[in-house]
Amino acid sequence: MPNIKSAIKRVKTAEKAKNANISVKTAMRSAVKKAETALTAKDENATVLLSAAVKSLDKAASKGLIHKNAAARTKARLMKKA
Repeated sequence: MPNIKSAIKRVKTAEKAKNANISVKTAMRSAVKKAETALTAKDENATVLLSAAVKSLDKAASKGLIHKNAAARTKARLMKKA
């Protein structure tokens, strides 16, 4: 643990950001998986799940959690399945 006050604060804020990033990334992965399973099962609400997955991918890419090209690639693969 650091002794300097600003370093202590940085550790706390880094931990907060890490937890927020993990939750966004987990939600993104879940949305993509739900969309993929709905598309393969020809579910009636697949388009709703697909749009939610695209939105979560865009959000993760804009926050820098995943690379923008990785988001685009995943979206393209989902659209191909649709």
